[in-house]
Amino acid sequence: MDVGPPSGGRRSRSDKETIVKQTHTLLLTAIAVAALCTGADAHFVLVSPAASIVQNRLGDPQKIAPCGGVSANAGRGTPANPGVPSGAVTEMKGGTMFHLLVQETVFHPGHYRVALARTAAELPRDPVVTTRESERGPWSVSAEIQNPAVAPVLADGLFAHTERPTGLVEADIPIPNINCKNCVLQVIQFMAEHAKNADGDYSYHHCALLNITADSTKAIDNRWPAPGTR
Repeated sequence: MDVGPPSGGRRSRSDKETIVKQTHTLLLTAIAVAALCTGADAHFVLVSPAASIVQNRLGDPQKIAPCGGVSANAGRGTPANPGVPSGAVTEMKGGTMFHLLVQETVFHPGHYRVALARTAAELPRDPVVTTRESERGPWSVSAEIQNPAVAPVLADGLFAHTERPTGLVEADIPIPNINCKNCVLQVIQFMAEHAKNADGDYSYHHCALLNITADSTKAIDNRWPAPGTR
């Protein structure tokens, strides 16, 4: 409601500019507070390929291995959320590279790992983590990195950082030359300098479903054997 200036006359240009600035500042403050209140449990968004479950603007739900979700939290009064399937499936050619795009929404130092399996159950465990004791219990220091990566891991130690990323992070990742319908691509973020989560240990998780068609001019990659051939 406009109550007018104290004198009862029109507001001056400077008064109006001051009000606009104050309103803008309040809006930014509200946004920042909302982000702090809702963002404590979210860390990255899988931008491309499309994630297998629906992500909110911060990337939730993403705690539970291997592909996201979150268990019930009695302390917060929140129910379990396994995630809503997005229905997204990305078509890819075997023996090529795909462009991975990730956006970190809540900063933590650490790195990312990418793995591929025919089923979610065949995805690798989260990396072994070195910890130190703190007043809050075990505190993450570092995690093992495969160098070179060993199947089913495609790339490890990606986007290693100790400062907040300023935008999307991206990398070209090799896709094995296989035929695989609904293959599961997993992207995890290991977080250093972090307390252990009830869900997800020290990593957060997203997956994408891929339909991979082998290039007939190239040899089939036998590190991802077809079902029944092991």
